[in-house]
Amino acid sequence: MPMQASEIETLIKDAFPDAEVVIEDLRGDGDHYACRVVAQAFAGKSRVQQHQMVYKALGGRMGGELHALALQTSAPTNN
Repeated sequence: MPMQASEIETLIKDAFPDAEVVIEDLRGDGDHYACRVVAQAFAGKSRVQQHQMVYKALGGRMGGELHALALQTSAPTNN
């Protein structure tokens, strides 16, 4: 059963309460999403580490309930 975008956002926000999360359903099928996450917790972390943190927040759902997630992560800028 596919995951809803709201469930993905909730899981990410639970792990990173200050995060700005934007999710787009790429195919309208609930299986292929693009997600942009901006969180202070990513400061000083490599892109790979940031992605691992998000995957951990998703609790092992990648590859199962969540088939594909194009992930973009960053720390907030001080503009």
